[in-house]
Amino acid sequence: MKPHKKLNSWIRSFEMVKVLYEVTSSFPVEERFGLFSQIRRAGVSVPVNIAEGAARKGKKEFIQFLHIALGSLTELDTLILLSSDLNFITKEKSILLINELDTIGKLIYGLIRKLESK
Repeated sequence: MKPHKKLNSWIRSFEMVKVLYEVTSSFPVEERFGLFSQIRRAGVSVPVNIAEGAARKGKKEFIQFLHIALGSLTELDTLILLSSDLNFITKEKSILLINELDTIGKLIYGLIRKLESK
């Protein structure tokens, strides 16, 4: 049983990881162990923590993992802004990515509120 696969926050963040991998593939070679790697790790962290939290027995643990996912989203926001300022990605692409991060964040916050109200 994989309850996370039904969650919109997981679905959207999973798709976002694919986009981040595509975007970072055009980064300069010298960034392979810098922004390139950091963006990919933070991106993967979001759906992974949602999935791990959903597999836990208690809602308190699930909420804890959702907060970790939110932390990774915040990290991604900063990394994308920095990548844009360094001209590794276009301003337009960074706006689209950040808007998607905001949407995913709202979905996660909504899930946290729902779990807390139970």
